[in-house]
Amino acid sequence: MAIVMIAGPQILSAIFLVTSENWRRNSIAYLAGASLSITAIVTIAFFAQIGAAHGGASKDSVYIVILVLLVLAAWHTYAKRKESEPPKWMGRLQTASPGFSFKLGFLLLGVFPTDILTSFAVGSYLSSHGDPWWHFLPFLGLTLLLLGSPFIAIFVGGQRAQRFLPKARDWMNENSWVVSEIVIVFFIALTADSLAG
Repeated sequence: MAIVMIAGPQILSAIFLVTSENWRRNSIAYLAGASLSITAIVTIAFFAQIGAAHGGASKDSVYIVILVLLVLAAWHTYAKRKESEPPKWMGRLQTASPGFSFKLGFLLLGVFPTDILTSFAVGSYLSSHGDPWWHFLPFLGLTLLLLGSPFIAIFVGGQRAQRFLPKARDWMNENSWVVSEIVIVFFIALTADSLAG
C-alpha cells in the first residue's frame, strides 16, 4: 500500500525537490505535509468505521466498502496510465519554497484519488479488524521512508545519486501504474478472501 501511495507525481515531486535550490528544507517540509494528510485521512476513516460499527454496520459491509475503494483505486490507476507527462506545476519545483513544498506534500498524499482511497482503506481495515489506531504507523513510516528515499539518496550517494535520480524519475513516470496495479490487486484479493471467509 505504501508503494501505491508514492507511485506517480508523489515520488517525482520528491525527486524534483531534492534538486531544488533549498532542497533540505523543501524535502523536509514536503514529508511533513504528506505525514499530516496521511494521518488525517487514516484517522477519519478509522473513527468513521468505529461509528459505523456502533451504528449496526456489519463486518461484511465494511469489507465491501474497502473492496469498492480498492477497485476504484485500481480503475483510476489504469485509466490514468497513459498520462505520462508531468503536471505543469512540477516546473515550479526547482524554485519551490518550504511553504509550497509543505502544501504540495499535504495535497498530493491527502487529496490525490489513489492516495485518499488507499489511506481510507487502511483506516477502515484496521478499525474493522479491531486493531488500535496506532497500528497504521508502520504504513505511515514506510510511506514516508519511500517518499523520502531521494532525500536519503542524496545524503548517502552524493554526486552518484544526483546522476541516478533523473533516470529513476523517468522509469517511475513510465511504469508507476503497473507497480500500483499489482499492489492494489494484491489487496483486492486479500479483502475478497476476508469477505468470503
